[in-house]
Amino acid sequence: MAAEASAKKTRVSAGAILRWGSILIGAGLVLTGAIYASQRTEQFLIHDSHFILPMPPDLGLGSPNLELRGVHYASRAQILRVFTPDYGRSVYFFPLAARRKALRNVRWVHDASVSRIWPNRILVEISERKPVAFLKLPADGMARWALIDDDGVILDPPAKQAFRLPVLTGVSPAEPLEKRATRVHRMQRVMAELGSLGEHVSEIDAGDLENLRITEEVDGKPVTLLLGDQNFASRVKSFRDHYAEIHRKLPQSTTFDLRLDDRITGLQGSKNVP
Repeated sequence: MAAEASAKKTRVSAGAILRWGSILIGAGLVLTGAIYASQRTEQFLIHDSHFILPMPPDLGLGSPNLELRGVHYASRAQILRVFTPDYGRSVYFFPLAARRKALRNVRWVHDASVSRIWPNRILVEISERKPVAFLKLPADGMARWALIDDDGVILDPPAKQAFRLPVLTGVSPAEPLEKRATRVHRMQRVMAELGSLGEHVSEIDAGDLENLRITEEVDGKPVTLLLGDQNFASRVKSFRDHYAEIHRKLPQSTTFDLRLDDRITGLQGSKNVP
């Protein structure tokens, strides 16, 4: 009886081993087939001409299958150079993240998205920086004009483009980016609070963040107003409302201190206008 039970147990164990062996062999065959199919598919994507990004038709041009969108002020030539290593290669190898990172280093490019469109097209969408003010920068004993955006990035003005923007002073290219951005944001706060009162403002000096200055035209004459760091709109409105009287009392003054809300001080002559 014991011998019969032992033989039965042996047969069951042998059957289980055969079943598991068959399963493992089958799984191995499936895995091997999947690896082989994957390799063949990869080789097909790498070498088949349908997946190759065509070369540019001439020097300085882009591939006909490389589409750029949103480029207005940024250099198309600099953008196209980013993709030089990709021409004549399969888009299967195209490094999306690396190309996006490289595009963000191109002047005027704020951000970019890069998409691979099978079988062999690349779509590039550029988001450009938006200038908010002009800068007058020293250059070899002279001065040159530049632009600045709200991140504090200094931009070269594009050729044959006109911008209606105020001039921001008190900003140095040698400053850290964060410091320049702070000055830009303070300028934007002034202009936002002034609203329609800022229509004639031509220059904002953010060199002293606790005492912003604006230059505007009043009755055809430029005047400089010291605004402090708050109550910008009410101080400028008070100056406008009382300008006729101020000009009568201080006809030669062109700079006025508005930091005290109950008085206006003409800095030339040190006279106060209550």
